Amino acid sequence: MDTQSVAAQLRSSGLLQTQGLIGGKWTEAYDGKTIEVCNPATGDVIANVPCMGRRETADAISSAYDTFKSWSKFTATERSKCLRKWYDLLIAHKDELGKLITLEQGKPLKEAVGEVSYGASFIEFFAEEAKRVYGDVIPATLADRRIVVLKQPVGVVGAITPWNFPLAMITRKVGPALACGCTVVIKPSELTPLTALAAAELSLQAGIPPGAINVVMGNASDIGETLLESPQVRKITFTGSTAVGKKLMAGAAATVKKVSLELGGNAPCIVFDDADLDVAVKGSLAAKFRNSGQTCVCANRIIVQEGIYEKFLNAFSAAVRNLQVGNGFTEGVAQGPLINEAAVQKVEAFLQDATSKGAKIQLGGQRHSLGMTFYEPTVVSNVNSEMLLSREEVFGPVAPICVLKLRRKLIHIYKQLHACLACCLCSINCRGSQRERERYAYGMCMVREGFPLTETRPTGKVKSFGLMRIGEKWTMDEFKQFPYIICDSISNILKKKWLK
Repeated sequence: MDTQSVAAQLRSSGLLQTQGLIGGKWTEAYDGKTIEVCNPATGDVIANVPCMGRRETADAISSAYDTFKSWSKFTATERSKCLRKWYDLLIAHKDELGKLITLEQGKPLKEAVGEVSYGASFIEFFAEEAKRVYGDVIPATLADRRIVVLKQPVGVVGAITPWNFPLAMITRKVGPALACGCTVVIKPSELTPLTALAAAELSLQAGIPPGAINVVMGNASDIGETLLESPQVRKITFTGSTAVGKKLMAGAAATVKKVSLELGGNAPCIVFDDADLDVAVKGSLAAKFRNSGQTCVCANRIIVQEGIYEKFLNAFSAAVRNLQVGNGFTEGVAQGPLINEAAVQKVEAFLQDATSKGAKIQLGGQRHSLGMTFYEPTVVSNVNSEMLLSREEVFGPVAPICVLKLRRKLIHIYKQLHACLACCLCSINCRGSQRERERYAYGMCMVREGFPLTETRPTGKVKSFGLMRIGEKWTMDEFKQFPYIICDSISNILKKKWLK
């Protein structure tokens, strides 16, 4: 499939929207500026979208603020029905949305369609949770008093999302926000805004009121600063780099906003001597190469105990060699392009640093013959803790393999991690695995498998990774405030009334 034919199909279905959404109206940038959205596999321009900034964002905030007054008054059942209808529409258009993700982000079509199902599952989940927002009655210190805790929506939410999961990163934020009664201003990545706009179009079709969801894209710093400065925005939820997350956290202090941050990770995959080799290879492959290594839970290092190191290295390299690279629309492709040239240059810089410090490239290690931003699936051995590959996210299809001679050295390895979102353990010894799971700080731990995607699992917050929970029932609290009322008991009130 070529870019223009896929774009034409999506345009005819009404899902290729190329304007921002403010107050339910499709809107161009006020100064007429646009940015190109390109297919990373071919370099073709898919569409031009508005390059928005402060004025457009301010209007989107005002729209969200006005709509909040009515949307927050909807009953839980009414909000639930709207979200359920949105979920139904996302699933009904799963194939088209999958094509759109592949077109602008590059991941294989099968993987993209899987993301749509995953992303839609958050809307379904929180449609159900909308009806379960319960308050509490707290025992009072005085017998004739009652303390009632309410759970109310926090207000307008600014949702800033990345390019690697252009649908799922939006629905997992917007779903709970809307379920609680909040309204949102979404700022998707300028690299992949089309999926966000398509999802917003379907939300309007689902009957979610105009203004409850607004989408602005373009000048990231201007949009971000406007969201931070506005007193009408009461919460910022962000997924992206640690550096940007720190700036948002500092900026939110001026207006004392709630902040949820999902930041960079440095996930290790640890293979112990007693691991089943086939299971370890399969799990490590999934943990490393999903989305071409461009996820925050990708195994940044594969640490293999000495007794199984050579066998694992050979078997893993053979499995990586069989990964098919190509355009995501081609049948059988397991790895698409990297998102842009900057991503390729980062991979090259990390590998240059590693080889200069003694690392050995076992497989790959260069740009793919397909050109553009395609990169060969790469395996690197002799990796040590002094290399960038060990200390920072490479965010590409590079698997560094480290040898672990003494199990107790893991303590030192974990202490070096400033951001450990995820960890994968491969061991048959359940007792040993349990000990490792509980000893160290990470947000989630997978034992004898890769990283499954499900809306019910919590995404943890540890160390420099961030400040939030996403994807389970506790997420709802991120979008609520908890005022309480203390009052006389009903019996006292009635008694006083009778005495009068």
